[in-house]
Amino acid sequence: MPRRKALKDNSNATENEAVPAKRARIAFRLEVPERRQTVGKVLVCGTGDTGQLGLGEDVLERKRLSEVQGIPDPVDVCAGGMHNLVLTKNGEIYSFGCNDEGALGRDTSEEGSEAQPGKIDLPKKAVSVSAGDSHSACLMEDGSVYAWGSFRDSHGNMGLTMDGNKRTPINLLEGTVCCSISSGADHLVILTNGGKVYTVGCAEQGQLGRISERSVSGEGRRGKRDLLRPDQLIIPRTRPFDTIWTTNYCTFLRESRTEITWAFGLNNYKQVAHPKDIERVLTPVKTDFQNIRQISGGAHHTILLGNDLKCSVIGRHNYGRLGLGQLTEDVTKLTALDKLSDKIVYVGGGESCSYAVAENGKLYSWGIGTSNQLGVGDGDDEWEPVVVSSKNTQNRRALLATGGGQHAIFLFQDEQDAKKEQKENVPASPSGGSSKKEKTADTVKESDENKKEDKPEPKAEKSGKAGKPAAKKGKKA
Repeated sequence: MPRRKALKDNSNATENEAVPAKRARIAFRLEVPERRQTVGKVLVCGTGDTGQLGLGEDVLERKRLSEVQGIPDPVDVCAGGMHNLVLTKNGEIYSFGCNDEGALGRDTSEEGSEAQPGKIDLPKKAVSVSAGDSHSACLMEDGSVYAWGSFRDSHGNMGLTMDGNKRTPINLLEGTVCCSISSGADHLVILTNGGKVYTVGCAEQGQLGRISERSVSGEGRRGKRDLLRPDQLIIPRTRPFDTIWTTNYCTFLRESRTEITWAFGLNNYKQVAHPKDIERVLTPVKTDFQNIRQISGGAHHTILLGNDLKCSVIGRHNYGRLGLGQLTEDVTKLTALDKLSDKIVYVGGGESCSYAVAENGKLYSWGIGTSNQLGVGDGDDEWEPVVVSSKNTQNRRALLATGGGQHAIFLFQDEQDAKKEQKENVPASPSGGSSKKEKTADTVKESDENKKEDKPEPKAEKSGKAGKPAAKKGKKA
């Protein structure tokens, strides 16, 4: 005889039992960064045969750092392969250098105009800039990303989009709010405010992280469509990303909360620190990087700056680009750069050289120097970090440093301005001793009684200053 099914309990005994509440999912959101606020002086060095020094078409070389004129209140600089971008305090962008494929984003039909800083016509105010070999990009105050110029691969010009080169800025991701951009030599990485990552450009070295091996050349059935259209990079079972970095042919992404750093791209000299002997890493792999503040580098080397303000390097040893001395073999494991004893706050890379800005304002450079891109005046390679100094760096502090193919661009601040800025940022302590007051039960009671006794003042009697909005303090992007 078959067993009878158990009857369900239809009583109301469990009706009043508390149902466990579901945990509300907190939406991940990143803010669009504010522009850098520290105004400095733009300095350059190296070769200027395509106008990338910004000193005029007759200036083809500068062995030491020289000041670029004609840019009001510069706060950020970025070197492309043979051009530069400078961001000003009010959100304008100036460019100079090679404009063969539209990297300057402006008209340079007038003879010699590419060798002088010129303002780009933008629809909005920018908060940050990035540049590659022949392309440029900027992030706007509203989170939109504009780009111009062209990407390149081993066959030559790829175009910026399927429509070809863009000689003036275009919106790359309409309707998407972004919060960070970073350029390699021929690829662009975009981070949205929701923690998603988009990549676009050349994929031959695996730097897009989302293209299969048979499609990286752009000669497959879909052509270059998947390369030149910004598309999301999806890594299963990862948290939203909060930071992106690029070197010439590599990309690095950091997860929020876990702070796991993923890497992909060219690895022929272990640039992405992947232990396996794989020349190019086409899909993201986890790294062992921890407590990272910044990642930079060049074509065949990578520089890591930690939260402890110390540097580590990995990659090809030639020309001294690692700063570890005259090595005879490449460095295949992340190695501390002990030659830098100062605390470092910023690192930058050229194609085969490196730069570091110390907390005390000193600028260091090392690596290949045949084009005088190190700024030390002798054109020799430097196997260890050396201090960069000249008459244009006297009584000035280095803020930023970034290298191109055969030149470099820097941002320095006058010492007087730095001291003045420090004084302005020191909060005034109230009279009568300690700025903090311990709240006891008596003070809470007294405060409550005072609130009951206080009566709101008529609007007409309010001070005019009270109605003014508080001035926004500058915050670095």
